[in-house]
Amino acid sequence: MDYSKLIYKAIKAREEAYAPYSNFKVGASVMTEDGSIYSGCNIENASYGATNCAERTAIFKAVSEGHRKLKAIAIVGSPEEYTYPCGICRQVIVEFSQDNMDIIIAKNKDDYIVKKLDEIMPGAFSKKDLGK
Repeated sequence: MDYSKLIYKAIKAREEAYAPYSNFKVGASVMTEDGSIYSGCNIENASYGATNCAERTAIFKAVSEGHRKLKAIAIVGSPEEYTYPCGICRQVIVEFSQDNMDIIIAKNKDDYIVKKLDEIMPGAFSKKDLGK
């Protein structure tokens, strides 16, 4: 699969990050079941608990527009190393994932790795565990 557009959108979203406390900007973009793409950046807050990660921003934008199934997500943080999603973001990805979706972890448009959700979140707690 060609991830160039998804990675590009994540890179552009990173430019909008509001990270005055950590100075660590992250961008993410998700592709929904129908091929729509939604992007988001991390948004920090002086009350650290109110901070939102880029992955959740992108996912929540997609969900707020009626999309419930994600095919892939691209995450771009540091251009020097791969930036994986945090634990809370991994759990949110699980909630809306489709078919062990692809997780694209990019330094830039040419340097990225692709993981399956099961690789970064083995034994995930999901709707299935609630009998749903």
